[in-house]
Amino acid sequence: MDEPELLPRSPLPCLLRDFEEPDCAPLDCTPWTAMSALQKSIRRGRTQIALAAASTLLTQSPERLWRRLACIAFEDIGLGDVEVTALTTAAIGGKRVRATLGGEWKVASFLITRMANATKCRAADDLLLVAENHPTFESQRLQLGFSMIPDLLRIVASTDPLPVRALAAWFALGTDRRPSPRLARRHGDIASLFAAVREILPPELVEIAWEGHRRSGEVLPIFMALLAPQLRHELTSVHDDEVPVEIMVGPIPGWCLDVYTRPGRASLATLIEGSTETARWVRAHIPPRQRVQFLGTIIFRLEGQSSQRRLRWPIADELRRAVDYECNGAHCRDATEILRLARADLGELNAIRTELMEVSSHDS
Repeated sequence: MDEPELLPRSPLPCLLRDFEEPDCAPLDCTPWTAMSALQKSIRRGRTQIALAAASTLLTQSPERLWRRLACIAFEDIGLGDVEVTALTTAAIGGKRVRATLGGEWKVASFLITRMANATKCRAADDLLLVAENHPTFESQRLQLGFSMIPDLLRIVASTDPLPVRALAAWFALGTDRRPSPRLARRHGDIASLFAAVREILPPELVEIAWEGHRRSGEVLPIFMALLAPQLRHELTSVHDDEVPVEIMVGPIPGWCLDVYTRPGRASLATLIEGSTETARWVRAHIPPRQRVQFLGTIIFRLEGQSSQRRLRWPIADELRRAVDYECNGAHCRDATEILRLARADLGELNAIRTELMEVSSHDS
């Protein structure tokens, strides 16, 4: 299929013309911590921290900045603000594109400011997690991995449950470029999938999804497009998520230290070895090698995904509920109790984070 040229029709050049670049000093942290701070600050509408994290990445690892912004566009903004999602997709085309728009920092700071203030929709990411992990769809994960492309495309266009259609689209797209431990690895037929969804989905969203997948290799763009017709018939509202008490750990909030950062993993491991109710529950229910990752996922449910201006609608709310409570692995079929315990122990986790960061600062 022909690749649509998104940038020539994008309003991005006009919008950037009058945008004044902010001055922003980098954070004193690793690229991994900066990536966490960038994404979580955008979710929470914390523009200054997000800009500082972006400045860090642009200095230390610019390719990580653009990959992360591409991810954030579909994981956290999506249908909440389709224009911002499209603008970001247009801007990740490469250095030469951004040079014509005023340079790396001008484009990045503009996009981050827009993203932090945008309405957020995490439904595409929640759909991915339900399709990949929910026990209800275990048989479909096995069966669809061996289905022929025409059969997968028929399911994508069917009235089957949304996670089943998402799985069919995922296998049709191919699971070899971004492998999942829960799905059979196989080649897809990208052109056939997008030709099929053009027949059933809004063309402008299919165009954005095509560009988003082509440039990032991620499956979330097509999931966003699959969700769009569902949103059209739903009552929506916009609300801020309730967020736990925040503390600063050096130059960053404690919630930046997640399971994908070294100090975040160390903090979780220390908590698990302690005497809190959370620690006792995790040691009683979760095998040793899985404990840090499991608890990191639970902490993400409580603080990492918290969003300012989240788009609320029934399907998105149900997907989020299923992810929070029912997609945490074979050793935790219902996360109600561990979520309650971990929420009560977030203060202890933050104290551990603070102590570890102080030790690290003294050692360096």
